[in-house]
Amino acid sequence: MSSMRFLPVNRQAIMVELADLQQTLVLLASLQARPIDGVQELVPAARTILVYFAPHRITAAQLVNAIASRDLQGTVQRSEVLVQIPVRYDGEDLAEVAQILGISAEEVVHRHTGSEWSVAFTGFAPGFAYLSGGDAIFNVPRRATPRTKVPAGAVALAGTFSAVYPQASPGGWQIIGVTDTAMWDLSRDLPALLQPGYRVQFVDVGAVKNIAAGADKQTVSDLKAYETKQEKAQAATESVVGSGLKVRGTGLLTVFQDRGRHGQAGQGVSASGAMDQAAFKSANRLLGNASDLPVLETVGGGLSLQSLGENVVAVTGADAPITITTAQGQRWAAPRYAAIALADGDLLSIGQPVAGARCYVAVRGGYQVAAVLGSASADTLAHVGPPALQVGQLLPVRASTHAVVADAQLPPENLPAADAEVVLDVELGPRTDWFTPEAVALLASQRWQVTPQSNRVGLRLAGDAALTRAASQELPSEGTPLGAIQVPASGQPVLFLADHPLTGGYPVIGCVAPHHLDLAGQIPVGAWIRFNPIHSFAELAPAAAK
Repeated sequence: MSSMRFLPVNRQAIMVELADLQQTLVLLASLQARPIDGVQELVPAARTILVYFAPHRITAAQLVNAIASRDLQGTVQRSEVLVQIPVRYDGEDLAEVAQILGISAEEVVHRHTGSEWSVAFTGFAPGFAYLSGGDAIFNVPRRATPRTKVPAGAVALAGTFSAVYPQASPGGWQIIGVTDTAMWDLSRDLPALLQPGYRVQFVDVGAVKNIAAGADKQTVSDLKAYETKQEKAQAATESVVGSGLKVRGTGLLTVFQDRGRHGQAGQGVSASGAMDQAAFKSANRLLGNASDLPVLETVGGGLSLQSLGENVVAVTGADAPITITTAQGQRWAAPRYAAIALADGDLLSIGQPVAGARCYVAVRGGYQVAAVLGSASADTLAHVGPPALQVGQLLPVRASTHAVVADAQLPPENLPAADAEVVLDVELGPRTDWFTPEAVALLASQRWQVTPQSNRVGLRLAGDAALTRAASQELPSEGTPLGAIQVPASGQPVLFLADHPLTGGYPVIGCVAPHHLDLAGQIPVGAWIRFNPIHSFAELAPAAAK
């Protein structure tokens, strides 16, 4: 039938592996032209497509059969859209790339601009497009040590692909130039300049000195003007606001979150969203709000909110002390998972959690916060959505149309403390067979400690022994789901959380089962994790469908 392999991911996703990029694009075009009922989202990559589906509408076996029947012959029709990108070819890796390829730097530029590229797929960051189809000479290894910061607009090479970094970020691609053309702009109808299938032509505009310094000065000037504008808007809002909450302390990090930004994989945007979805929904339901209204997610203690006018709030999630202090100095403890009435001037403060990591604060009526691509979630990796809260910021509140709040709920039991051991169910795959049998056994037998480098992107874990690979080749970038346990070269795994990148270049040995994702989002630094495989790794065969 074809060279397709079907790999398990979790009960809501499978991965289809193909022979090459051409087959991947043909299958993607087929699935887009004739969608399969129950398929929710497709994340294409170099030789794979990550397929998310609704298990109550189609089983994994039925999905495998439906995809296996698709014809992989033929070619993908080229887009009529051609995007020209002017480039200054003065990148810091240009000379090294020329040496690797055995040609001059001038010839590198000539070949890079001498043929059309096309957008094969997107990922890594919003607006980051993997461009294929350039000159056949381009097959350039990534840098041995990735840079901690690649500048926005960097034009780079890795393997047979070229790309433009939409924003400053870590990266290991070889930089050959820079462009001022914005790859990602939320003011556009389609924020990502490069969409899958678009044709791309790079144009050499010559090296221009001191551009970067001038751009930096302009950026600083623009930032100051923006901050001044925001301060004036804040003052104007405070003078007319009827009710709201004023930020008196932010703690380590407080951001807006909701159910997430789903369905944006085509622009390289992952879902993000609240780390503990159950706690987020409960906070709203306690106040009679729709369960999907944005709330505040705060990690650790230190968040303080002062009520302007009368408000009703609810705090869920981590087991943290909640204190109310009146304008007259009276003080008392308030309960979690219950509606809390705040009078004008009352200060709500959240202390350091004794168990769990993240609290959620909802307000009756909901916060007035603008959605970005259909969601108010702040993606801390991709920098999409509202920025983190700042001291002195006013959070306007929408007028409530509900007069009723819900009865108090029982808080969840057994939230993990900083020294606790947490067991997470794991479904092995999609790249379990890239590891030795000893490494697969070690994943479950050894406990892993959550390190201080952990955040909303993922939990960085440390164990006494590292996970060793059976496959030594480089893995082409492929889709990475929420809960993926990715294993970099160090052998110390990373558990991807809400703000993880859409694609990744390290093998995923297994994925945390969906029913334990909320628990994973509440594990604090210092806690220990044991992984409990609930399904062994086995390829999915079309013949298994009934």
